[in-house]
Amino acid sequence: MVVGHIDNIETYQTLSRRISVALAYLQCTDFSQLELGEYPIEGRDIFAIVNDYALKPETEGRLEAHREYIDIQFLARGGESIGYGPYRGQQMISEYNVEGDYAFYAGSSSLIRLEEQMFAIFFPEDLHMPGIGDPGEKVRKVVVKIRKG
Repeated sequence: MVVGHIDNIETYQTLSRRISVALAYLQCTDFSQLELGEYPIEGRDIFAIVNDYALKPETEGRLEAHREYIDIQFLARGGESIGYGPYRGQQMISEYNVEGDYAFYAGSSSLIRLEEQMFAIFFPEDLHMPGIGDPGEKVRKVVVKIRKG
């Protein structure tokens, strides 16, 4: 997992070409002008999902992980906490959803606070629980999905 601010993306340019492309997209796009939905960057290899939603209490969150995609979760408006824990054999509590590329896991996590213009990069070995905060508080989040490889 990596946490950073969009103003410092040059620090993360060497992680991979696809991550570099995704971060540049996040930095140069005005998400207040975009409708909710999915936006291709490089077809299904890199695409962005723009979403508005209300936060939930930690007790309602579930740890998730992906197999095929890396997530960059970017707060375009507002802030939220995200639970994080490295995968260490935690019990899977749902079948892996191939179409959605996710499974849910049991276990505990540490909360990380992301404020507006911050991002977190979650690799397949990173369990994460997004959307945590004061119930009813709304955020605009962009999740960029990056196919591994």
